[in-house]
Amino acid sequence: MDWLGQMLNLPAEFLYSSGGKGGGVIQYTADDSVLVAIIAARDRAIREHPHLTPGHTLDKLVAYTSQEAHSCIKKAAQLALVRIRSLPGDENFALRGATLAAAIEEDKSKGLIPCFLGASVGTTSTVAIDNLCELGPICEREKMWMHIDGAYAGSAAICPEFRHLINGVEYSMSFCINPHKWLHVNKSCSALWVKDRELVTKSFSVEPEYLKNHHLQGDVKMPDYRNMTVQLSRPFTSLKVWFVLRMYGVQGLQERIRKDVALAKEFEALVRQDDRFEIIAEVNLGVVCFKLKGNNDLNEALVKRINGDRRIYLTPSTSKGVFFLRFVVAVYNTESKDVMYAWNIIQEQADSLLMSHVNGTE
Repeated sequence: MDWLGQMLNLPAEFLYSSGGKGGGVIQYTADDSVLVAIIAARDRAIREHPHLTPGHTLDKLVAYTSQEAHSCIKKAAQLALVRIRSLPGDENFALRGATLAAAIEEDKSKGLIPCFLGASVGTTSTVAIDNLCELGPICEREKMWMHIDGAYAGSAAICPEFRHLINGVEYSMSFCINPHKWLHVNKSCSALWVKDRELVTKSFSVEPEYLKNHHLQGDVKMPDYRNMTVQLSRPFTSLKVWFVLRMYGVQGLQERIRKDVALAKEFEALVRQDDRFEIIAEVNLGVVCFKLKGNNDLNEALVKRINGDRRIYLTPSTSKGVFFLRFVVAVYNTESKDVMYAWNIIQEQADSLLMSHVNGTE
């Protein structure tokens, strides 16, 4: 976990080697990572309000996230019994500080207790990057736990030119990426770092005699990962990460990410050359969000034709009421010829669809 953290240039306080309270643990998925974070945040908030009963405090807790955030953040809040508000993003689908601050003030006026923010570095639909440098100071001021879900896009920060995507991570209490998404590790592998692992272990520790670890006693304290996860039994997932690092090295992984981003930019250029199409979100990394100029029904018909043709497969999504298609470059052996192959099919299906509309056959 320290090796991965150093590749991302994470602040030292997230690393075991710093000698502080921070450290990392491998979870199964980003769902597990955010669940661990929000439970720790909930329990910390309850302890910080001793004048209230735990149940009374829980009734008042509120978490926040973007409308564009992955559903796992909302699901984690449900499981933790914490109400959650989904806040609108800006024109680039990113959550901004002013929006969060206004929501916090509104809730505090109602007697609620803001306790958690689920921020995103790379939302699922549009790969939007929440403005961490605006959100972070607000969370610090309000004593809220900021968790950053960087499941897909966060891995790009191993490239110096993409490190700015996680600027503001220093304000967060926890941060996760999924090496099984863009670092070529087999599923399931989600890397979660926390600034203070004791805040996690306070929520997850159960110490029957048969689970006591005597190596955790004395001057040398080894991390007991079972108390930083929902699971007790843990597979040797770190071995998979070790194999990937040994096989590719940091430079090899950087080259693969750069290649994917370059191929996505190639596809973006092709879309922009066809005035029947439009790009609907900034192309930050390896995902291109695009659509035919026209209504949602037209684009729903297009993706059905493309996927029904069965030569390529595109995943659609909807943001701010707009239905669009997503072209994702994430397979290690994708080449320029594959991008052109896909674009030719998309154009072919678009030609057929638009012609049928002209002829009134669809």
